[in-house]
Amino acid sequence: MADRLALTIDRAGIARTYISIAGHVRRTPVIEIQPGDFGLRGAPFILKLELLQHSGSFKARGAFANLLGRAVPPAGVVAASGGNHGAAVAFAAMRLGLPARIYVPSIAAPMKIARIRDYGADLVVGGERYADALAASEAWQAESGALPVHAYDQAETLLGQGSVGLELEEQAPQLDTLFVAVGGGGLIGGIAAWYAGRVKVVAVEPETAPTLHMALQAGGPVDAPAGGIAADSLAPRQVGGLMFPIAQSHVAASVLVRDEAIRAAQIALWDKLRLVAEPGGAAAFAALLSGVYKPAAGERVGVLVCGGNPTDTDFVR
Repeated sequence: MADRLALTIDRAGIARTYISIAGHVRRTPVIEIQPGDFGLRGAPFILKLELLQHSGSFKARGAFANLLGRAVPPAGVVAASGGNHGAAVAFAAMRLGLPARIYVPSIAAPMKIARIRDYGADLVVGGERYADALAASEAWQAESGALPVHAYDQAETLLGQGSVGLELEEQAPQLDTLFVAVGGGGLIGGIAAWYAGRVKVVAVEPETAPTLHMALQAGGPVDAPAGGIAADSLAPRQVGGLMFPIAQSHVAASVLVRDEAIRAAQIALWDKLRLVAEPGGAAAFAALLSGVYKPAAGERVGVLVCGGNPTDTDFVR
């Protein structure tokens, strides 16, 4: 069993993890976009389409990293989630023939709840926020002895999510800047550990859930507001303790976007590319589309579209 504290979250660890999970996850595509297609100016930019990953989000990478890299007891695995992590753990458990119990709050999107059920996990819906689901999952873990798979504050999770950066560097090696949406920070922590300052990693969060933004200002994880359009995926109470020092060292900037900008990004991705992104999946693109971040002349930008399980599809016209 891999010791949580013994694992180093760095390029070598991410590369080793990728070897172990590569046969279980998709190598998601990148596409080059002409800025004029979205009414923008500047150089072409890259979209990394992680919404095409198994279970509909990047979370499958971390799920497989945990289930393949840690000893799973007969009781199986247990996870708390706003929806995407739960779906990913349920999917990985189904593929590996392991029992899984998933706790989600009442705000979880019906599409995500349906995915978890379809993958055969034992699903428990209760509480209003992710923190409620996490507390319930911890109580069950103590009772059952199941292996807990944390959505973002687990070394294997960060190493798995960091494989997004590994793939993207191979697919788009000339990037200057990469926009990444932030919830608990497992994704941006893994990606920032991979690039280690060689690319400008920009954290994007909703104004209604500025979890990493507030942590960076405070010098450590602190309780933050947890609301808004992307609350089911980008609104934990705090960012993870494992990712925070990585963010301090290797996240170059943190920007906030309005809920209206996130919805506009969802609409634009559908209208122009026929991509159905959830709010959390469209948040990083919202920073570029809304002008919250304005690239310099010639700056080569990448955007991670990280999830495709929307709370609704009103924007699909």
